[in-house]
Amino acid sequence: MSKTRYRIEVMHGVNLDQLGRRDPLHYGTLTLPQLERQIEEHASTLELATSFFHTNHEGAFVEHLHSLRQADAILLNPGSWTHYAWGIRDALEIAGLPALEIHLSDIENREPWRRVSVIRELCFATISGLGPDGYRDALLQLREELDRGDS
Repeated sequence: MSKTRYRIEVMHGVNLDQLGRRDPLHYGTLTLPQLERQIEEHASTLELATSFFHTNHEGAFVEHLHSLRQADAILLNPGSWTHYAWGIRDALEIAGLPALEIHLSDIENREPWRRVSVIRELCFATISGLGPDGYRDALLQLREELDRGDS
């Protein structure tokens, strides 16, 4: 078995611990632990190591971004903080790591306020509306982005 090359920090924000209870038409039926297991399985096939972080407290999300020292990249779904949390945006900029923004629901075709992302310009890509399968695509894009940076 080959050595894992990259470490991906997977960060989930406000209310994502309520997956499985939230509107299944937008968020699917998986719980957060089930989603994380699925992400870990996808990452393993790409020889990526994943670490997971979730909080419902914006300050804790910011502090975690500040503390990232071992990660090579960030996969983040800040939940509704995406749309207004400038402190998270600043902390992501400070982290200085390749980042991909992901959303389970199709935020571009929902309420107008959900179409705003304060972190998008700091992310090399955004995946939205593919449900849990979007995480597989996100991990592949992260792997490709990191491979490009190593060349």
